[in-house]
Amino acid sequence: MAGKLAKAAYDAKMLKLLREYSQVLVVSSDNVGSNQLQGIRRGLHADSVVVMGKNTLMKRSIIMDAQKTGNKAFLNLVPLLVGNVALIFTKGDVREVSEQIAKYKVK
Repeated sequence: MAGKLAKAAYDAKMLKLLREYSQVLVVSSDNVGSNQLQGIRRGLHADSVVVMGKNTLMKRSIIMDAQKTGNKAFLNLVPLLVGNVALIFTKGDVREVSEQIAKYKVK
């Protein structure tokens, strides 16, 4: 029962983000430490949100949103959700967000 409630809460969160934000970045999170991730989250302005989770739940939420609203714009993300990825929802400039993430890239 708790699993269903958690999935429903995750779906609600994703649906809210898909409706609220106009742009989404898919970022590989392989070999990203918790300190790096926290730094990225702090560095992003209030107009961006980082979401990590089970890929199947993210895919499910995106597909459900497309079916409910008829907005198929985010369906292109589904094939990209493979491996360790994070979604960054933003209302700001994508270039600025990319530059902020690049500051934490390990060379």
